Amino acid sequence: MKIHAMKIVVAAIIQEGSRVLLVRRGPNQLQAGYWEFPGGKLEPGETYSQCIEREIFEELGLIIEAGDQVATSDFEYPNGAIRLIGVLARIKQGSLSLSVHDRYTWALLSELDTFMLAPADIPIANELERLTNGDRH
Repeated sequence: MKIHAMKIVVAAIIQEGSRVLLVRRGPNQLQAGYWEFPGGKLEPGETYSQCIEREIFEELGLIIEAGDQVATSDFEYPNGAIRLIGVLARIKQGSLSLSVHDRYTWALLSELDTFMLAPADIPIANELERLTNGDRH
């Protein structure tokens, strides 16, 4: 059995009212066609905030401000394990343009379970729905 080091990936939770930004993985990516919260791999020496601000600028052309960490998800994919860190973020400036993904949408928080989310993103979506519904138990 091959042991993989766990990769740390940071995802931006960008909300506008009752909607949250989702992007769909493009045809040349692993898990093509799956929806996810935008983000990317933590580079050595970066904080979660620095990572997500860099990744969102690189992938979506948006300048964001990272906020609090809201959820974490550990998932073992066939090509390795990841820890996905969901971080609240707000758009400061820019207009959204796709470079890696093939689609984006502003999804209602109450309808996240209707999207074919990447497996690691599902616990983050569940936590967002739980927090939105005020169920903090």
